[in-house]
Amino acid sequence: MKTVTPTELRGNIYNLLEEVLNTNIPLEIIKGGRILRIVPVEKADKFQNLISRPDVIQGDPETLVDVSWEEEVALDLP
Repeated sequence: MKTVTPTELRGNIYNLLEEVLNTNIPLEIIKGGRILRIVPVEKADKFQNLISRPDVIQGDPETLVDVSWEEEVALDLP
């Protein structure tokens, strides 16, 4: 989370507000030992920050749909 003073906010308010809207990361302003926070109202899409890892599944993901574990696992349920 980025922290600025009121003077920094006043001098760069448009860029700081644009940064908050683009990143969904709140901006804190410290004034007189107290903290104010500027946050976007809409909820952030948590999937937006995920890192693509195409090498996690080795092979074709479609083959996982028909995997059957009944013969591999013996569950003795009461």
